[in-house]
Amino acid sequence: MKKPPCCPPAEPTPPVPTDEAEANERLAQLAKALGHPARVAILRMLVREQGCIVGDITRELPFAQSTVSQHLKQLKDAGLIRGDVDGPRVCYCVEPGVVALFKALVGTL
Repeated sequence: MKKPPCCPPAEPTPPVPTDEAEANERLAQLAKALGHPARVAILRMLVREQGCIVGDITRELPFAQSTVSQHLKQLKDAGLIRGDVDGPRVCYCVEPGVVALFKALVGTL
């Protein structure tokens, strides 16, 4: 049974940059954030579970909490995920608009 999402509503999908240099920069930034198998696994888990508390991620994936936190920071810095503080816990969710942007940018190659 899936948990209800713990994050606020998603942001609108950002537009695909029309300037090729800007599009290249954004695609490279997103690709770099997804350039590690652990970050891809975390993103897949967040999509599947519709949001997770950091402890949920460390229980399901074979990574230490510090490693998960480092990877979450990189995904968040790229805009692929967002976090919502709930007392002492932080719940992370996928930012679907940015994932859609990544797919669109790859489609322009």
